[in-house]
Amino acid sequence: MTTVSLMLSGAARDAGAEIERTERGGAGASLTVRGLVKSFGDIEVLRGIDLHVLAGQFLAIVGRSGCGKSTLLRLIAGLDQPTSGGFWLGEDGGPTSNPHEVRIMYQEPRLLPWARVLQNVEVGSGRDRGKPTSVARAREVLRAVGLESRHSEWPSVLSGGQKQRVALARALVSRPRLLALDEPLGALDALTRIEMQRLLETVWLDQRFTAILVTHDVAEALTLADRVVMIEQGAITLDMPVNLPRPRRRGSVELGRLEERILDQLLREKGTAAAV
Repeated sequence: MTTVSLMLSGAARDAGAEIERTERGGAGASLTVRGLVKSFGDIEVLRGIDLHVLAGQFLAIVGRSGCGKSTLLRLIAGLDQPTSGGFWLGEDGGPTSNPHEVRIMYQEPRLLPWARVLQNVEVGSGRDRGKPTSVARAREVLRAVGLESRHSEWPSVLSGGQKQRVALARALVSRPRLLALDEPLGALDALTRIEMQRLLETVWLDQRFTAILVTHDVAEALTLADRVVMIEQGAITLDMPVNLPRPRRRGSVELGRLEERILDQLLREKGTAAAV
């Protein structure tokens, strides 16, 4: 039987918010996944995934194309339903009525071309859109991503990196407890990608939401994450902590060793799949 539950209804969440920030160091929510299976017809994409993500943790998911990592992210974000198994936010797995618990950011910014930057950010506020508090919050997150001065401009005049900053602000405006990131920096040039990685890390360190990043870039995963999980053929084949101080130095020996370990396993898994 499929069970999908996301915890902390409005009253309980508001009452416990300050306690959680004190005990956990931020506003993030833990995530528990148990026996998660997703099939499309006869094709089983996810095969009984078990995973626990601590509140406020930055988790990166890597793997080859078609391994199931984006499918897992879509399930967590509520954009699809599992075939069996379930997942929940928080420790007790109770129900929630809050649609802003989880937000997702895609590789494409998906901005509304007919709306100015500030209005694009406000879209993430849902029913509160247009209220004075929503406008103030939208300006606040635009300031956090360095684009407050561009609030009245149209998306068409922004660079690719600036559009992704707006997309990040839109995802954060509702103060999500978990932010799902589906290759959000994959279409950017190398320098802009590094700048966005630094921005994402800065915002995460400040707000301490739980972050789950899907990426093909192993170096990016190691730069940002506290922990890297590898998925191959719908199953977790590696679960590795990244116990390195921040900010992490690109090209360091420590990062190089971890990257080599992950790439070696990816290539080994590729060889095994080809042999089968």
